Amino acid sequence: MTASRLRVFPAISRNRDPKQYVGELMRVAEFADRNGFEGILLFEGNDVFVEPWAMAQHIMAETTRSSPLIAVNPVYMHPFTAAKFVSSFAQLYGRKVYLNMITGTAVSDLQGLGDEQTHADRYVRLGEFVALMRQLLSSPRPVTIEGRFYRASNLQLRPRLPAELMPEFLIAGQSEAAQRVAKETGCIKMQMLPPDLDDGFAAPGMNFGIFARERSDEARQAAKARFRDNPDDRELLALTVENSDSVWKRRLYEGQSGELQPNGYWLLPFLTFQADCPYLVGSYEEIGAKLRAFAAKGLTTIMLDMVADETEMQHVCKALAASGMF
Repeated sequence: MTASRLRVFPAISRNRDPKQYVGELMRVAEFADRNGFEGILLFEGNDVFVEPWAMAQHIMAETTRSSPLIAVNPVYMHPFTAAKFVSSFAQLYGRKVYLNMITGTAVSDLQGLGDEQTHADRYVRLGEFVALMRQLLSSPRPVTIEGRFYRASNLQLRPRLPAELMPEFLIAGQSEAAQRVAKETGCIKMQMLPPDLDDGFAAPGMNFGIFARERSDEARQAAKARFRDNPDDRELLALTVENSDSVWKRRLYEGQSGELQPNGYWLLPFLTFQADCPYLVGSYEEIGAKLRAFAAKGLTTIMLDMVADETEMQHVCKALAASGMF
């Protein structure tokens, strides 16, 4: 991908209603397919209502060009199984997928699954997972490896995946272990939008949401009407942080304000458990200018939180278009 174009993966804001979950995902996926997005981000975890691989197949069957970004956690799946899914999608739809490699889920869920690895060891396992999966997808010969967490002896995936359909791997963790594995494996490194917007860039990928209108004051007013502060929602986030060893989640949570900052940075949707990332609020032109500045610092890939509403998504598209890079 050239630096002249931003690659954007939309994700729906947090949805706690299983009856609406699939409908919202499909609205965003179909909108994304029509409007030049790369493909929707699909989450993984004990609390996700539909397994992301199943949702990815449903989306690919209903769209024409979408390449979903599928979250993969080794605690749920062996590398050979994940490679088989990638190969199957290539056979069925002739499209590549992207893989968001994660280790995190609630500590209580890890305990329930019997996974007793430390935070650092889960990233060692993640690195081995990526390495084995890549070999299985690309090697013309059977694969043999002897790792700490994965071993394979003359293991072969058939058919071999065409080079143009090889998945790209992303790593969203913010810890030292996550950064190390991203570097060792050559995965696309992700980070959260920094509060000052100008400093703190250390990755080609970023996770944030956009709330935009034609004028800045309209955007700020509409954003505050959409994402309201609520003590019960803040308490819910506090409980999830307590039940997590996620470095990025704690960094966002500790000592942060829910005030909408003059530069457009807004953490309230995260602090009230309505989104998994900060938001950028402003006019189309303001956000477009910020995206150009981000790209000048090396940004290529965005995980973009979006409200699953047609009107709101159109506003987001106008802000992305104002960058001249989408």
